Amino acid sequence: MNDASFEVRPIRPIRADEWPAVKALRLIALQDPAAPVAFLETYEDALAHPDSYWQERAARSSEGEGSLQFVAEAGDGTWVGSVVMLIEEAGTADWAGFPVERNQGHIVGVFVRPEWRGGGVTKGLFEAAVEWAWGRGVEAVRLIVHEDNPRAQGFYRKAGFVPTGKTVPLPGQEGEIELEFVLEKA
Repeated sequence: MNDASFEVRPIRPIRADEWPAVKALRLIALQDPAAPVAFLETYEDALAHPDSYWQERAARSSEGEGSLQFVAEAGDGTWVGSVVMLIEEAGTADWAGFPVERNQGHIVGVFVRPEWRGGGVTKGLFEAAVEWAWGRGVEAVRLIVHEDNPRAQGFYRKAGFVPTGKTVPLPGQEGEIELEFVLEKA
């Protein structure tokens, strides 16, 4: 089913008790052909995590303090896509250990099931996540994308993200390109 005509419930934050669905969707995402250039984790590594890992992950991503995971559900309740927004505070270090110079959002974990791509799910997930981040006073929202992931790069640019000129080195890989979206002040 192409998401151009998808029946979806409103995009919403996950709840901590939905950790089995968080786990299931992540495992599906890590089996996608683009997973090696889209995620920093392998399917095998994720599969080896105990349930307590998934419970803690869902709890952290549902509280809305430092991060929030958003999900798109089909009319039948199937999770068809997800995105996580991290809030990075000025004066701290990001996940890679680099200094954070301003309050910003960081989009990670973007995934939409292949049969739902192409017409609105990803856009809706991004809008919900970015709106939430703006509401927390961030000055910009960033993401990183692998240079060998042109489909994702195309979507991000269409959504208003522009290259910063920075690359983020990753262990055993080429660096990933950083893109950002800056809120224009009125």
